[in-house]
Amino acid sequence: MWMLFALLAAASFGLRGILYHWSSQQPMNRELMLFGVFSMGAACSLTVSLFMHQEWENEALIGILMGMLSFAASAAMYQGFAVGKASLIAILTGMPPVVVVLLAYLVWGETLSPWQLSAFGVIVIAVILLRYSNDLSFKQLKGVQWGFLAMMFFGLNDMTGKQSTLLEAPLLPTMFCMFATGAVLFGAWWLLARKRSAGVRQSDPNAWGGTKTFFWGMVVGLTNTAGMVAILTAFETGVTALVSAVVALNVLVILGYTRLYTKEKFKRLELAGIALSVLGMMVLRLFP
Repeated sequence: MWMLFALLAAASFGLRGILYHWSSQQPMNRELMLFGVFSMGAACSLTVSLFMHQEWENEALIGILMGMLSFAASAAMYQGFAVGKASLIAILTGMPPVVVVLLAYLVWGETLSPWQLSAFGVIVIAVILLRYSNDLSFKQLKGVQWGFLAMMFFGLNDMTGKQSTLLEAPLLPTMFCMFATGAVLFGAWWLLARKRSAGVRQSDPNAWGGTKTFFWGMVVGLTNTAGMVAILTAFETGVTALVSAVVALNVLVILGYTRLYTKEKFKRLELAGIALSVLGMMVLRLFP
């Protein structure tokens, strides 16, 4: 059952990635949009939690740490794409499962069977191939530190999500704490940037207004919320590293969209990555 929820999380995060990609092409403020994304998550979590009368226990406060890590990962990834080689940053941000498998072993003593380890390796290689670009040169390492930070923070966020299930923290209150923390941090980032740019004349007459940007972020936030519900549910019964690896395959959804959007054919490495991802999933299914 964990694999089903992990695949649902991958699909949700893949759709989120598509909306992020589309949004990046629009003249909007990214920090304000992300403020809307996390605000929607907080609103949905709070509303459904109150409706379902979930108990608010102290364990839910771990969501605050999750929100801080999610903010830090997104900020590092954003900075990496701003100053570094996009293909290199993309590879590094697809590698959190490697961080997770090491930390899960050190912290909880989680080990993988030979078949699971093989499947994990195949899926990680698939993610690298899917994110690899032929114009990548490892001589172009500008911004690589931001990519590594994003990788670490995304991996730590997955670990914290798993820890919340081990603590038996209530799902929705935990998610509210996470999204509310992220919303506060992104909102503060937006306000700080707005204050710094006060008095600067708007150069793009087509730029989205603040209200439109915020509410679009809330629409995107629905996919992020669905993905978090699915991945935390998967963590309840699944092995941490395997859940993280399967969810990382959300790049398949994004890749499919970009190929339809640009009308380009899949490259050989991308086809190899798709084939390996299917192989890895089959191994996990046949040898759980």
